[in-house]
Formats: sequence, C-alpha cells, structure tokens
Amino acid sequence: MVASQKQTKINLAFIVLLLGVFMAALDNGIISAALTTINASFEVSPVLGSWGITIYTLGLAVTTPIVGKLADRYGRKKLFLIEITIFTIGSLGVALSPNFTFFLAARLLQSFGGGGLFIIASAHVISTFSKVRQGSMLGLLGGMNGIASVIGPNIGSFLIDVTGSWHWLFLINVPIGAALVVFGMKTLKETKEAVMSKIDYLGITLLSLSILSVMFAINLGAAQGKGSSLEWLMLALLVLGTIIFAGFLFVEKRQETHSVDAILPYSLLTKPTYAMTMVMALLSGTFIGAIIFIPSFAQQVLGISAAKSGYWMTPLALASGVGAGGGGYFVDKMGPVKTLVLAGVIYIFGFGGLAFFTAGKLAFILFSVIAGAGFGFVLGAPLTMLTSNAAGSQKGSALGTLSVARQIGLTLSPALFGAFIQHGFNKMDSLIPEKLRDHGLNPDDVSSETTNQIDPTDGYGKLQNTIDNISDPAIQAAVQDAFDTAAQSAYTPIYLFTVVMAIAIMAIVLIFQKQFHRDAKKSEKE
Repeated sequence: MVASQKQTKINLAFIVLLLGVFMAALDNGIISAALTTINASFEVSPVLGSWGITIYTLGLAVTTPIVGKLADRYGRKKLFLIEITIFTIGSLGVALSPNFTFFLAARLLQSFGGGGLFIIASAHVISTFSKVRQGSMLGLLGGMNGIASVIGPNIGSFLIDVTGSWHWLFLINVPIGAALVVFGMKTLKETKEAVMSKIDYLGITLLSLSILSVMFAINLGAAQGKGSSLEWLMLALLVLGTIIFAGFLFVEKRQETHSVDAILPYSLLTKPTYAMTMVMALLSGTFIGAIIFIPSFAQQVLGISAAKSGYWMTPLALASGVGAGGGGYFVDKMGPVKTLVLAGVIYIFGFGGLAFFTAGKLAFILFSVIAGAGFGFVLGAPLTMLTSNAAGSQKGSALGTLSVARQIGLTLSPALFGAFIQHGFNKMDSLIPEKLRDHGLNPDDVSSETTNQIDPTDGYGKLQNTIDNISDPAIQAAVQDAFDTAAQSAYTPIYLFTVVMAIAIMAIVLIFQKQFHRDAKKSEKE
C-alpha cells in the first residue's frame, strides 16, 4: 500500500513537471495565433512585432543554463516553484500590458520564469527515476517541449474565439501556474547535485551578447532602406556576434580548468558526435520558428480570419503528436540515425509542399500533415538519444545544452523569418504597377493618392483594411492581387529555409553515423 502511494506520488510529480514544461513551451506558439492582432493593437510593424516572439525565446535561451546550474546547487524543487511563480507573474503582466514596451518587458520576465523548466524536469528525471524509465520520460519531455509550440496556435485561436480578446491567451496561465505551485509543493521531491564553487556568469553574458548581436543584425536587414550605413552596421553586428561567440568558446575552455561550472561543457564539445548533436539541435530550433508563422500564413495567403487562423495548425499539431510517438517507436526499432534520416525525408516533402503547392486549402492541409509528422519525428526521441549516448556520464549537462542549442535556433529564426516576410511585402511597390497592367489598367491613370496609401511596412490588418477601402473595384482587385503575390513570396522562403536545415541534419547524421553507432554501443555497456 505504501509502495503504491509512493508510485502514485512519483507519477503525479512527473505530471507536474510535464505540465510546467508544456506551459512554458506553449507560449512560444500560442502568441502566433494573435500575432497580427497584437501588432495591430499596439500599432507596430510585423518586423517590430516579431520581437514579441524573439525576446521570449532569447530569454529562454539565456535563462536555461543559469537556472539549470542554480537548481543543481540550491535544489530542483525550489527552483521549479520559483520559476513557475515568475512565469505566472510575467503572464499577468503581458495580459495587462498598456503599451508595446511594457508588453516586451513582461514577455522577457515571462521567459525568465519558463527558461529553466525543461532542464529542471530533465535533471529531476535523471536523479529520481530508474535508468529503465529515463529514456521514455526524457523523450516525452523533449517531445512535449516541441509539440507545445505547435498546438499553441490552436489553443490561442480557441481562447480568442471564446473571449474575443488576445489578453486571455496569457491570463489563462495564472490559475494553471498557481495550481502547479500548489501540487509541486506536495508532490516534488527535493534533489540537489554536487557542483563546482562558481557559476559561469562570464560565459552566460558572452553567449547572451552574441545572440543579441546576431538578432539585431537580422532585424536591421529587414528594416534597412537604400542607404549603406545600415548595411555596414548589420555586417558589423554579425562580425561582432561571431567574435563574441568565439570569445565565449575560449572562456568555456578556460572555465573547466578553473573550478567554474561552465554552461557549455567544452570537453564534450571537442567530441565530434556531441558537437554535431548541438548543431542539429540548433537547426531543428528553426523548425519551431517556421511553424510559429503558420497562422499568419493562413491569414495572409489563404485568407483565413485572424480568429480562426490558429485552427489551421490542427492538422500539423495532430500529425506532430503522432510523429513524436512514432519517432520513439522507430528509435527503438531501427535506432536514432535511421529515424532522423526518415524524419528528414518526410519533413522535406511536407515543407517543400507548403512552399510551392499551397494555393488551395486542401493542399495546405495535406502538406501540413506530412510536415507535422516529420517535425514530430525530429523533435521527439532521436536527438535526445544521440546526445545522451554521446555525453557518457555527463548526460544532465548534455541535455541542458541540447535545450539551449535548440532555443538559440528558435531565438534567431523568428527575426530572420520576420525579415523574409517584410522583404516579401516590400515587393508591393513594384507589384502594384505590374498587377494594374495585368488587370488592363494603366498605372499612370491611377491616382497616386490611391496607391500611396499602400504602405508595405503597415501591419497586415491595417494594410488589408486600406485595400478593402479602395473605392474603385478594378483597382482594388489589382492591388489585392499584388498583395496576394507579395504574401506568397513572403512565406515561401521560410519553408524553403527549413527544408535546407532538414537536408543539413540528414547530411550530418549520415556523415557521422559510424561514430553515433559507436556511442550507442559504449552507452549500452555503461
């Protein structure tokens, strides 16, 4: 009876951890259902609005290693409860934001609360559960961490439908967060780990500055005009980010010899298979970044209303859940290497279809299902297993840096994809005269007052309203055609970019497959 009660408490503890990871990851995706609406409510452009996603993922990437180390030092239960509390307060701040600056600040606070939940949960599983159960539980945590970002838009659309306000997307976190604190206090067991005497504050600072430099460079690339000054500044920031990252690697190598708890295990990074899992994790983070923009794609390309756009994530979300489970099954049957190759083929076919063959809604649903299955395969067990095998006895640190690497990919990609979108809509200046001629109209005969109202930097809602208010039906049809063409060209590069990333992952896993197999055999003997 006592053993049964203990087992129930352990299972409840894992559910609490799983829900915490799910809630933090959910806010990567839930915002995308209302991204256009939020941008319109604060009257900001798509590029600036993408910082609502970017600053959250940046905070997650920076906070993850810090909290992981603090949890090892002061107790994982304690840090889990603190993290949930901060996340809940941040969510309330986002919901009550009076302006965009406050909104971004609250999103950053929210990310500080969500950043360490995955690594705390992973470390808790490793320290609490038997080795026989660890694999499936870690795979479930990893899959939940990715899939939550996918189903977020569905939940977002549902909440907007029911409440009529985007604020409830974040208010819903408040009662859930409070419940997790209560149940966490009752069910979680406190665990700690012997750690080195110093935390790697210098490494954390350098990594953060490197990511920020690259992010600002990408955003400048989207916003720059014809002048060369911004181009040079963008290049300077990219170079600066690279130099800082090189300095970060040097510092991490030095920290391991100075009794500092380095956030990046440099000794592991020198192992080719571990380094390659980090690269693949970073590339896979861009997949989540691309999926975040699917509701916007549904609005601007398929003509779905903002309130309903998140529902168009449903096929991909359901397929990704099946794919995550399938990924674990195929890893058991044929190993992580072959599973990743299979996942890559499925992903390429699905997202390649989204890039080129989604003029109709039926085609969009079909390719979404295929893409979701490939996405679920990649983000489930294979990468977690490869990392665990490569890490040897340092599995806890390795899984933490796996999460950081994926977060870096997810942090950088929204800024890049926002730049793609802005670049696509900037083509409207040349597309409008072209489409006017296609519709049998002479651009010179069209009032400049009419066409000058079309500003590609306006948010989607404002831009579409401007087009809808054009009084001449023929001109309106031509301008709408220009908008539709620009929208398609804005989103196609996003999906093609992730196809290239999937090809890169397949290439890496095939090139290093013998080394990965040796890691697996060595891990079985440990």
